[in-house]
Amino acid sequence: MDPRTLPPLNALPEAEREALLKEARAEEHPPGTFLLDQGGEPAQALYLLLEGSVALVDGEEEVGTLEAGEFFGFPSLLSGEPPSLSVVAKTPVKVLAFPKEAFQRLLAYPDVARFFGQGLVERVRLRLAPAPSLFSPVGQLVRRPPAFIPPSATVEEAARRMRQEGISSLLVEGEPPGILTDRDLRNRVLAEGRPPSTPVGEVMTSPLFSLPAETPVYEALAAMVERGIHHLPLTEGERVVGVVTHTDLLLNQAQSPLLLLRRIERLELERYSLEVASLVEGLFQRGLGGVEIGRVVASLNDALIRRLVREAEAALGPPPVAYAFLVFGSEGRREQALLTDQDNALVLESDGHEAYFQALAEHVVGGLIRAGIPECKGGYMATRWRKTLPEWQETFRRWMEAPEPQALLETQIFFDLRKAAGSLSLKPLEETILEGSRKGVFLYHLAQASLEFRPPLGLFGRVRTEEGFVDLKRHALAPIVALARLYALMAGSLAKGTVERLKAAAEGGTLSQEGAERLEEAFRFFFALRLKHQLAALRQGKGVDNRVLWSALGTTEKRRALEGFRAIAELQESTARSFQLR
Repeated sequence: MDPRTLPPLNALPEAEREALLKEARAEEHPPGTFLLDQGGEPAQALYLLLEGSVALVDGEEEVGTLEAGEFFGFPSLLSGEPPSLSVVAKTPVKVLAFPKEAFQRLLAYPDVARFFGQGLVERVRLRLAPAPSLFSPVGQLVRRPPAFIPPSATVEEAARRMRQEGISSLLVEGEPPGILTDRDLRNRVLAEGRPPSTPVGEVMTSPLFSLPAETPVYEALAAMVERGIHHLPLTEGERVVGVVTHTDLLLNQAQSPLLLLRRIERLELERYSLEVASLVEGLFQRGLGGVEIGRVVASLNDALIRRLVREAEAALGPPPVAYAFLVFGSEGRREQALLTDQDNALVLESDGHEAYFQALAEHVVGGLIRAGIPECKGGYMATRWRKTLPEWQETFRRWMEAPEPQALLETQIFFDLRKAAGSLSLKPLEETILEGSRKGVFLYHLAQASLEFRPPLGLFGRVRTEEGFVDLKRHALAPIVALARLYALMAGSLAKGTVERLKAAAEGGTLSQEGAERLEEAFRFFFALRLKHQLAALRQGKGVDNRVLWSALGTTEKRRALEGFRAIAELQESTARSFQLR
């Protein structure tokens, strides 16, 4: 990491920056080293973290984490008092230490002084603000009213306004309103060589993505990770009441999806699965539901795919034609918790560029393998599944018009497709799916496939086990996924997630409200139960699978499992009658 490129050093005159770097000393420390001690001697240097991560510790509680590119020690330097938080190396770290005198010289530059002043406010918040619950309304994090600017204002005026008010975004007036962020100024103005007189309306993001202020923190986190955004406007009715940033959500969230999202671009691929497992454990222990965790993890996997795609394009050159990198199966439904096999494919605008897209597919698939996401056992990966958009449409028509039962059983995961990267629109393919979903023969075979896996119920409603174990994926989750897919398509819905499909089926009248709610409750329970046992296996150093020991379940867990199995069995029986299946 080149410190010259980091704020606020990148804003210094070149001569001052080089003189400063000559005065700095490089230090390396092992994990567990106290770089600053709470209540100890005042800091004698400003530290820049070049490699690794450090914990900010209040007493015995970790209240934050700093990553490479971040500074520490400046609160104590500014106040002359002992450090208010300990700084402890979490990993092997490499730092640059700038002498106190050099730091004081830096404060003569207004932008630098403002940078560290704002950083001081954030560090104080770590001690004074209680950690927001994942279930608290995200609106509680709003700290000031939103700032608006007209679309006719220039980007120079907008940048000056952001600096004066110490904010990183402005809402842009209009119907619909838009938003201009500091990232927009860097990427759409400076990087593209636009003049300072450029109207804000030309570089803003519109329409505005927002959430109600009463949205739980965990939903806001998931939405920001999914969209890769750093600013989230919040509304009460039609009125925007404030904007929360990724920093607001990262504060007091030592294990945050946004923190991992921010690090994915520079994370060693081999560490990805460990980081995700640690994140999942933290979210689960804090009470977040398994389905919600699956949504967050799928979004992180999307971000990893986008990184790998960018790397491939940087090495191969711009893509010769538009394309889409698809994910399907559990990733397509956003129902991944701990890492599972890959399921992906490529859709191309036209053919004739085999070498380019084979190389791109190999880079992405190989990168995912390095990140701990193994190859699909059935071979459903972009290195093998790559077609033009018309070819994919024809393939889907063939599957739907004259489906072979076994082939449909193997390929129905394709109907969970979702674009993770690329610019090619999938609307024609989705229209093909909707068109085919109206055909009786396709629905008949899809219904038949939904009966392939049955709940493990024996005589008198007792649970049948295999050597004492129940496979939750095969006998609980898979049948619910298949039933939800069938009834959502019958309702003309292209919803991807199982919960969303059940709701769409109830709204479309293909499932009763009670039936949809019973299956949703069962799905949430079985998803969380599987996750609980997988995390326990990880902690014990055992292999992760989908089986649970029936005798090890508590009384309440057994009761809820039986209720879930019965809900599945009843809908499967109803489906068999409706489609006259044996």
